[in-house]
Amino acid sequence: MGDTAGRIREDPQLRDHSGIFQDREDAGRALVPFVAGIPDLKNPLISAIPAGGVGVGVPLALALRAPLHLAVVRKVQIPWNPEAGFGAVTWDGRVFLNQDLLARLGMSQEMVAEAIARTRAGIRERVEKFAAGRKGPGFRGRDAVVVDDGLASGYTMLAAVDAIRSEGPRRVLVAVPTGSQAAVHRLAESADLVLCLNIRTGSSFAVADAYREWHDLTDSEVLQQLRQAAAAGLF
Repeated sequence: MGDTAGRIREDPQLRDHSGIFQDREDAGRALVPFVAGIPDLKNPLISAIPAGGVGVGVPLALALRAPLHLAVVRKVQIPWNPEAGFGAVTWDGRVFLNQDLLARLGMSQEMVAEAIARTRAGIRERVEKFAAGRKGPGFRGRDAVVVDDGLASGYTMLAAVDAIRSEGPRRVLVAVPTGSQAAVHRLAESADLVLCLNIRTGSSFAVADAYREWHDLTDSEVLQQLRQAAAAGLF
C-alpha cells in the first residue's frame, strides 16, 4: 500500500501524553470532529469492537447519525496466561494467529485448536447477547469506521479490518482515541486510514493510561449503551 505514514492522522499536541480523556464517552466525543473531517466520508458505518469499543463508538455514532455495527472479535488466550493472546477470532469465524509468538510459545496443535474452539464459543455467546440477531445495513459501498478504546498490539483490530474488508466496503478506516506507535503503523498497512488522537512512543503501553477514569465495561453497561443507539434508530 505504499507509504503508511500518509495514512496516519493524529493530534500532535496529544502525542506521548497520558490522562487525556475523562472516560470512553469523552473519548468518543473527541473523535467526532476528526472522523467527520475525513475527506469524502461516504455513508459511514461505525463498527465498534466490544466491550470497550462500544463505549467509544456509541457517542460517535449518535453524533454522526451513523448506524452502529458490532465487530465481535476476541483474542485467542494463552492457556497459562489468559490476559495475553496469540491471535484473534472474528464474528464471521475467521482466525488470525500471531505465528511468531506461537512458535515461541511451543504449544501443541491440540492446545491451539482447543483455545480457538473456546474463543469461537465466546464469540457466539457475545453475538447473541449483544446483537440478538441484528444484521445491520451491511458494509458494501460504505466507509466502515472501526472503533475501539485503544490499540495496544493491534492484532484484534487487524482481524476486524480484514473481516470487514471481505464484505466490500468502500474504505476501511480505523478510529481510536489512543494507541501505541507500533500498533498504529501496523494497522496503517491494512486500513485505508488510521485516525489515532493520542499516539504514544514509549517502550511500555497501556490503553488505560489515556483515561482518567477506567474500568472494564460490564455486559450490562454495554447493553445500556446499545439501547441508546437503538433508541436513536442506529442499531
